[in-house]
Amino acid sequence: ADNANVSLEIKQYGGDGDQVRIVTQYKYDDASDEATDEINRLLYDAVKKYYKTAVTFADFRNTQLSPYGIVSADKIGPSIAKDMTYNAIYAVFFSLIAIGLYITLRFKKWQWATGATLSLAHDALIVIGLFSMLYAVMPFNLEINQAFIAAILTVIGYSINNTVVIFDRIREYIALYPKRSLRDNINNATSSTMARTFNSSGTTLVTLLAIFLFGGETIRGFIFALLCGVAIGTYSSWFIATPLSFDLMPESIKNKGKE
Repeated sequence: ADNANVSLEIKQYGGDGDQVRIVTQYKYDDASDEATDEINRLLYDAVKKYYKTAVTFADFRNTQLSPYGIVSADKIGPSIAKDMTYNAIYAVFFSLIAIGLYITLRFKKWQWATGATLSLAHDALIVIGLFSMLYAVMPFNLEINQAFIAAILTVIGYSINNTVVIFDRIREYIALYPKRSLRDNINNATSSTMARTFNSSGTTLVTLLAIFLFGGETIRGFIFALLCGVAIGTYSSWFIATPLSFDLMPESIKNKGKE
């Protein structure tokens, strides 16, 4: 392209490094078939000299013959990209609000909901940050797309499950040992759930790791997000959600029942 403002990014990935992902803004605002054909032709003219055997342009752009040319192609216009960004933000935001309301109704105190919601926001932000930091490093695709948002929502659901288990055990210990301080009940409850959480998360991570290694390139970024999210969500339930909830409690509740 002769446009100086056109960006071009080429990233090699695949088991043998035999696939290349090309991202460009060339004619990004032109959704016509002619523009798509022109881009495919430019790619074909640039790479055809590297084939050991001749490949026709028709075979090159046929995604059903992926070993010989284009594996898949997506075209996202500026308005669609903007809509996807806003929809992703709304999905994560409203899921956090819904979970916060659920925790408030279930445990009857806003402090538990605040700790859990901030913990989930932490999980999402850390995973997004890892994707941004490792995008140019990892040998597989780490685009923040719809599959990534699905992974974030899955991580949020997994993390809140661990958090609710811990909160339920704390509530159970408060009822069983009313003379103990809240700090002691929380410490004992989190310790008693540790084995269960490690077993559950460990089993999930082993399964995800197998899919990550043998599942193919198309889902590797999605599984990587789940791997990071499950590990982050496991520790955040213990070390962020629960301590934050305790710190937000008034002193009268913290010291209630203290022997």
